[in-house]
Amino acid sequence: MALPKKPKRSPAEGELPFEYDWEPAEEVLTAYAGIPLFVRAARSLGVPASVKRCLEVKQRERGFDEATCVESFLVLNALGGECLDDFERLREDRGLAEMLGHELPSPGAARNFLYAFHDPERIEQAQRELPAGQVSYIPSEGVRLRALAQVNRDLVQEIGRRCADQKIATVDLDATPIESFKQEAKPTYEGGKGYQPLLALWAETDLALADEFRDGNVPAHVAPLPTTKRAFAALPESVREFYFRGDSGCWDHELVNWLWDEQRPDGPRGPITFGISVRMTPHLKKHILRLADISWKPYREDSEAVSECADLTNYWPEEEDRPEGAGPLRYVAIRVKRRQGELFADGSEFRYFAVAANQWDWSARKLLEWHREKAGSIEALHDVLKNELAAGVMPCGRFGANAAWLRLAVLTHNVLTGLKRIALKPEWLAARPKRLRFHFFFSPGKLIHHARRLLARVGRRALELGEWAEAWRLLPASG
Repeated sequence: MALPKKPKRSPAEGELPFEYDWEPAEEVLTAYAGIPLFVRAARSLGVPASVKRCLEVKQRERGFDEATCVESFLVLNALGGECLDDFERLREDRGLAEMLGHELPSPGAARNFLYAFHDPERIEQAQRELPAGQVSYIPSEGVRLRALAQVNRDLVQEIGRRCADQKIATVDLDATPIESFKQEAKPTYEGGKGYQPLLALWAETDLALADEFRDGNVPAHVAPLPTTKRAFAALPESVREFYFRGDSGCWDHELVNWLWDEQRPDGPRGPITFGISVRMTPHLKKHILRLADISWKPYREDSEAVSECADLTNYWPEEEDRPEGAGPLRYVAIRVKRRQGELFADGSEFRYFAVAANQWDWSARKLLEWHREKAGSIEALHDVLKNELAAGVMPCGRFGANAAWLRLAVLTHNVLTGLKRIALKPEWLAARPKRLRFHFFFSPGKLIHHARRLLARVGRRALELGEWAEAWRLLPASG
């Protein structure tokens, strides 16, 4: 009788087949041999030069200059750092500093740099100017925050110059809540406390055009026009066709009038095609309910609900101002019904929504599908900034410092976008930061000094390094 075979031992069982030598390595090693591709992109796109032109923070000659500080924050973001203490982790990597040509700041130095963007006088002024009974306000930005915004504008325009074939720009505008447990954070509409910045995205290129940092208690519909103006001003001159999309937070008289006015101040001349979700009012809902069943056409459906759409004819809002000589907007209604005849929580059979636009040639369905695309653009930007870059964790309770922290994350996102669009293969265009880290930035390397040269030898396959070499060639040093 044959004896039963002894089960084969799995390599995943038992002790690992090595021992650590707990003495630090003497060679100059790095875990981030791919991050120079990102830094090369930032420098090639003129970020340090723009910082030198626009931003003045230092009061003394000692310490890091402004361009080095900004580059260090971009590196922290690109490598997945979430707090100022993570600078200490990066400073432990001797090879990283050698590849960059400079050390990274300590957490304390980085914190002091951010504090320079905080302007308490502007907050006090905004509080003094509050109308009676109002509790939320948006402080004006100080000169240093405006300078950082100009750096981002210069970056967007340089990427646009190198991608001059992109003649169309759709600006998507939306606010996003950022949870924070800082004592200074204000209550948000979702409950809890935090901040609610407003961001604008160039949808065709995935470039963040503008941002405005706000307390969590500032409603999303308050003053969207200034950020919209800055967004359109950031577009390169090569753009010839303009569009705008927003949710109900953008349903604002001043913004709608500005978009509609082809001679608009502080903006591009000519038409801007726009679609904006409309806040439901009793008057609007009453008009929608008058629509005959034959008016409703299929729009979209999923496993839970069926949606239909219909044009509203002869609808004129009761409280809407319009530019002189402008005609009525087009209003498209949406009604949503649950499958299997189930009712919504409030007992109603239908849910109703509406979108207003100045585009009359498209079908109602095409207009709504185009408007809905912003969910895959601006909302994806929010997700990346908060969950894959550092914008989801505010570093302190100082409003201006947090505003700078967000803007540095926006700059990081745009440099990554520039790297993908200009230097990497097309299949990387949709890659998010964590994928770029895994495939490029987190690569082991060894630094070798030879014949007065510093060489980085990277532990990747030759085929992959050939792609790196091509990216390096496509990102020539600026200046």
